Amino acid sequence: MAAGRRRTTAIAAALVATALTAGLATGCSTVDKALDCVRTADSVADSVTGLQQAVENASDDPTQADASLDAIQKDLDRIGDKTDDADVNKAVDHLDRAVAGVRQAIKDGDATPDVTPVTDAAGELTKVCTQ
Repeated sequence: MAAGRRRTTAIAAALVATALTAGLATGCSTVDKALDCVRTADSVADSVTGLQQAVENASDDPTQADASLDAIQKDLDRIGDKTDDADVNKAVDHLDRAVAGVRQAIKDGDATPDVTPVTDAAGELTKVCTQ
């Protein structure tokens, strides 16, 4: 948990420094939205890690994957509501489709679905939130 907070803090600090270097002519709301994006991307990354672990341990508790997918979806809804950035929205849509694919695979009886598309899409979201 502490490592996640340090990572969020480091990313947020870099993002704030970039925003300050570029000038605050666009106002604080831009910085606030960017920080929300970074925090949400970090939360998504944690949920993706949880999803990977849940899939690996599916035989022990098959409901863990659903809980992880729900957490990712909640984060996606939150970030989608707060941004009008086209790149962020594209990354959110990509991750949303990847989550839907894993959900469908589980629904179709795949006890260990491929979560690579979710991992890749989460990486894309992190990248656009920190640019």
